[in-house]
Amino acid sequence: AYRRFVRPQVFDNASIERRDRDTVQPLRILVNLVTPTAEAAMLNRLTERMDLLGQALQLRAYRQQVIASNIANAETPGYVARDFDFRSALQEARAATRRTTLSASDGLAGSDPRHLRTAVHSAAGVVDRVKVAYTVQTQPSLDQNSVDLDQQRANFVDNAVQYESTLRFINGHVKTMLSAIQGQ
Repeated sequence: AYRRFVRPQVFDNASIERRDRDTVQPLRILVNLVTPTAEAAMLNRLTERMDLLGQALQLRAYRQQVIASNIANAETPGYVARDFDFRSALQEARAATRRTTLSASDGLAGSDPRHLRTAVHSAAGVVDRVKVAYTVQTQPSLDQNSVDLDQQRANFVDNAVQYESTLRFINGHVKTMLSAIQGQ
């Protein structure tokens, strides 16, 4: 049915519900759902996920460099292979991000509580905190080189697959956000 436009009038809740229950009630629910605090919480969830994926990508790239260095030095006498625990490095990076985000001096200043506040990170900030350790020698060699070439190649391929999957997660997340913004 066709409804003509009527100038908004002030009604009490009882008269609104009696007058047009099917139209007004969903609007009241929608207004209650979309508040500034709900918007900020939603934005924080989106940015936290992107921060986590970005940190994971930086750590994967750094681990790829460490493994490539091990493979390149497979014939170097006395070279000791290096690696780091990805899971603990990612947990440490997340904890450091939370500490940085909580301190207001490192974040963006805002004059309104609805303004976005985020920590300022350097591109290599995650990598700077990684503790690279020496690996245990699995095959003794005469030149004291601890690189197990087969193991390093397997680590390299596994890390490359994980890097690619992290990129796909980031691309999917960005596509989802764009479709939500565009209303598709």
